[in-house]
Amino acid sequence: MGVSNAIAFFIVLTAAATLHLHHIDVKTSADAARALELIAGRFAYVLFALGIIGTGVLALPVLAGSAAYAAAGSLRWRSSLALHLTLAREFYAVIALAIGGGVAITFMHFDPIRALYWSAAINGVAAVPIMLIIMLMARSQRVMGEFAVGGVLAWGGWLATLAMALASVGVFVPG
Repeated sequence: MGVSNAIAFFIVLTAAATLHLHHIDVKTSADAARALELIAGRFAYVLFALGIIGTGVLALPVLAGSAAYAAAGSLRWRSSLALHLTLAREFYAVIALAIGGGVAITFMHFDPIRALYWSAAINGVAAVPIMLIIMLMARSQRVMGEFAVGGVLAWGGWLATLAMALASVGVFVPG
């Protein structure tokens, strides 16, 4: 996970430095494709489309499967891709609904850049109460026993929770 986050960081850093240098502001997916013209020339749109399609092909099954496993775990359904459809109907129904929803979104003409922004914003806002609950539980002797978090680790957790809360507020403050 650390390696993937480092790669993502450097991708964002490189893209920002390159685009800022050429005064390119990316607001839509068409802007992102146009920005690729700097390195890909006339094949920029094809390269961008292949990237979006490739990302979808990689991400959709993972997201659908994780949603199905989360739902099955929460609702105590039978869950395994090794089970036959008749033995785990609900599990496979969630996978089908998630994939169907992803395909439906494709035809609804959402701007992918805006959708990515708002999904990240919603995830960030949702993370704050989750982090708060995790910190309260992690600090609780009753819950964690001898493994309760304290000292520097607790301070770090509370600082991360505060930073996330401030960032969540920042998403909705105009300017």
